[in-house]
Amino acid sequence: MAKPPLAQKITGSPVRFEGLSKTYGPVTAVQPMDLDVRAGEFLSFLGPSGSGKTTTLMMLAGFESPSTGRIVVGDIDITAMPPAKRNIGMVFQNYALFPHMTVEQNVAFPLRMRGIPASEQAKMVGEMLGTVGLGDFRARFPAQLSGGQQQRVALARAIVFKPPVLLMDEPLSALDKYLRSRLQIEIKRIQRDLGITVVYVTHDQDEAMTMSDRICVMRDGGIAQLGAPETLYRAPADEFVAGFLGESNMFCRPLKQSDAGRIVVDMKTEDLVLPVRRTPVGDHVKLAVRPEHLHFHPDADGPATVRDVTYVGDHRRYELALDDGTILVAKAQETDGVTPVAPGARVALDWPVSQMRAFSDGLALQ
Repeated sequence: MAKPPLAQKITGSPVRFEGLSKTYGPVTAVQPMDLDVRAGEFLSFLGPSGSGKTTTLMMLAGFESPSTGRIVVGDIDITAMPPAKRNIGMVFQNYALFPHMTVEQNVAFPLRMRGIPASEQAKMVGEMLGTVGLGDFRARFPAQLSGGQQQRVALARAIVFKPPVLLMDEPLSALDKYLRSRLQIEIKRIQRDLGITVVYVTHDQDEAMTMSDRICVMRDGGIAQLGAPETLYRAPADEFVAGFLGESNMFCRPLKQSDAGRIVVDMKTEDLVLPVRRTPVGDHVKLAVRPEHLHFHPDADGPATVRDVTYVGDHRRYELALDDGTILVAKAQETDGVTPVAPGARVALDWPVSQMRAFSDGLALQ
């Protein structure tokens, strides 16, 4: 059987927030925000509960009214425009499929509401179902589909009318880990192939890292850091981003010296010299190193003791206790012929200086 034709490219539009904020009485849900989402970009709002990410998305969708500022899509100010007039696609966690309609009828629904002729509807629905891999499921009802298939139907329905912007609010959170991983790659492929602008909300760091061109990390209603996934992971702007995006070992050490462009940190056994762009505050700095960059080997005179070892398939996760009670985490890849270090063993520690981040007063020094 011949494969159904795929949907044509969509011209994604840029989105601009200008001084956008939202308050509920005395509570500020979203602090005044300036943000540009590029045309055809996949941008994720990432943050813990209460950080303002969903409220921001709801203002873009038109379901919440901003307290200040405006929203521009392309060159059109949509701030006061009702949701139905914004021409924006939306996918939510619960899919919101019509149970009494077939897959084909669900996907065709927004076209029918827009008065698209029936003959054109059939062509557009067929192309979109082919794009999401459901060409053979058009006659089924939602109850006859798996969770992943229902999510694809919701995605097809949201973009069949070729909106320039697609909003997705934690759409994969109800799925199991394996299916989530598959759909992350699939959604990103569809977005890239079609060229649509996607604004995505999630609290899942791995999801944001996998799918996004850029991530907007939010905290307490404001933007903590905006950038490419690799930039945020390797060069977090503050302690919150370092701890929230991935796992970080953090510990305080005395500051011995601070010169223009560098600091000297007392590491007990030796001094650590780090290049910096900002002068630290106080006489201590906080250091951070990712578990995959923390190396160790058995050493009876080492400064740490292996407290726990967990097998995680492709690596082992070690908890290492320093003599002052600080707990560090290391991840060691599984290697043939290498015997794991047992709990109770004393170990020496090492890490590349280039992978070390320093913070003072909560902000990155590098």
